Amino acid sequence: MTIPTQSDNSEKRQKTTGGIIVATGWSSGENEPHPLLKMGSITAVKRIVLTFQQVGISPIVIVIGYEAEKIEHDLADYGVIFLLDEKYETSQMFDSAKIGLSYLLNKCDQIIFNPVSILMFTPETIKKMMECGKKLLSPSYHGKTGHPLLISSELIPEILKYNGNTGMRDAIKNIGVERQWIDIDDEGILHDADDIDRSNQLLKKHNQLILHPFVRISIEKEFMFFNSKTKLLLILIEDTHSVRSACKHIALSYSKAWNMLNELEHELGYTVVERKHGGKNGGKTYLTKEGTEFLKKYQQFEQNVRKYAKDEFVRLF
Repeated sequence: MTIPTQSDNSEKRQKTTGGIIVATGWSSGENEPHPLLKMGSITAVKRIVLTFQQVGISPIVIVIGYEAEKIEHDLADYGVIFLLDEKYETSQMFDSAKIGLSYLLNKCDQIIFNPVSILMFTPETIKKMMECGKKLLSPSYHGKTGHPLLISSELIPEILKYNGNTGMRDAIKNIGVERQWIDIDDEGILHDADDIDRSNQLLKKHNQLILHPFVRISIEKEFMFFNSKTKLLLILIEDTHSVRSACKHIALSYSKAWNMLNELEHELGYTVVERKHGGKNGGKTYLTKEGTEFLKKYQQFEQNVRKYAKDEFVRLF
């Protein structure tokens, strides 16, 4: 079924949308482009991240494998979460997708899923998909299905149960929910990085469409003690109850993380994380009530500043 692009936006704006990019750089039996392939002056994976960020997708999860450290370095300042597919050499794309889906379960209302090979779709395409309010949605260009795929979070448990070897296509058929299509005037949903000639033709247009203000927000006294990296660290500590696990997801050393936390607590004058030691399962770390409140205020401040910056950018440029 193909659906119209218009919708009741008042309801749709309330939905939170997470993103998954499978960027393992290696796929058994598939000719998948490498995430670090340059398209223009930036990598394929960074181009998709920028497109996602343009429409407010958060959190953005990158499933990595081959040359994981290089990908982490490439995206170190972009506020994304890294999940390692340790079996990337033998995994199919759907196996990697399930890692991302498992992580985002109960963290957002809907998910935009995309392989790193498809990278020239526009922010407007994603925006229209996000606002449709459908449970399972693919974009279509002149009758041809493309990427990315929108999945309602309520469907994730059933998708994760699928153990077949035919990938996402059969997994979504198996859940008993009809996939719908939205007609999009965006041929970027079809072309992968292997199609060099066509990708180069689309590049100039895509660069113009991802033009955006990039605002770095920090809190300082004599020096900076809180920024988006620290914010992500606190979010992941609250999620994993482990500083060490949080570090793995944002390419941060364990010692550096504790230095950041200690500096934060020193400057704020109160405890932000509570350490609980011992027990047969080892110690855990939690955000204190004050730490949770500070994080919420920063996130609201960050959201307000970025909205103002975006509105002014549109007005002036």
